[in-house]
Formats: sequence, structure tokens, C-alpha cells
Amino acid sequence: MDDLDGRLLELFAHEPRIGVLEASRQLGVARGTVQARLDKLLATGVITGFGPELSTEALGYPVTAFLTLEIRQGAGHDTVARHLERIPEVLEVFTITGSGDMWARVVARSNADLQRVIDRVLADEAIVRSSTVIALATQVPYRVLPLALS
Repeated sequence: MDDLDGRLLELFAHEPRIGVLEASRQLGVARGTVQARLDKLLATGVITGFGPELSTEALGYPVTAFLTLEIRQGAGHDTVARHLERIPEVLEVFTITGSGDMWARVVARSNADLQRVIDRVLADEAIVRSSTVIALATQVPYRVLPLALS
């Protein structure tokens, strides 16, 4: 990663619908250079996609919660992960250290609907216990760009 890669990432992060030609104009480099840099960043996995960022709130899911899941010994994380990925309200899941085994970020339509989501998560017999924390506000949204620019 060099300065041009950083400027390219910053430009596409702020204007994801910009075309390669316009990006080359704004960056003051040849179109082919922009395309080659984008291809390299995609091939190395730095850029993982160009899809739209979606708002869970605008989609009707204003409640965000974090579930710490404890898994029955010997059940395996992969089995539980397959169960969780079938639940649309489960946004991401991590295997963790500490008092729990897995951590899931989920969304719901309301606090009452959150109970439905939790019940669906707990429907897998490999999950023996869950503790839930409800998010009140997002102070720093998920971001990676500052790492690339540092």
C-alpha cells in the first residue's frame, strides 16, 4: 500500500459509485493506473466488495443487541455457525475467548421482537446459554479505512 492506494481507497469509500474514469481524473493519474490498482487491491483481498452499505434501522430493525453464547462441550462452533447464518437477524458471529464461546451481533424490530430473535438463536440444542446486551447508540461505526490510511 502506498499513498496512491490510500487515496484511491478513500475516494471509493466516500464515493462508492464513482467510475474508474472519474476516479482517474480526481486523482490525477491514468485510467489504466486506477484500474490496475483496483485490480491489485481486489486480488490481494484489501477490497472485499463494492456492494451498497445497508442501514438496519432503515430496513425496520432499529434494535441492535450482542449475544454471548455458551456452547455445549463437543458440539462444535461450525455446527452452531451454520444454524446462526440461517437467521437473517444475525449480522455477524465470532468465536471468542472469555466467559462465552461465541459472540453474535443481532438486530430486531423492537425489544419485544428481540425476544423472538433470541428464541430462534437458542433453538439450537448445542447452545446452552445466552446473555444479551442491548446497544443504546453507535458511538463509532464499523470502519476499516483509518487502518489503510495510517
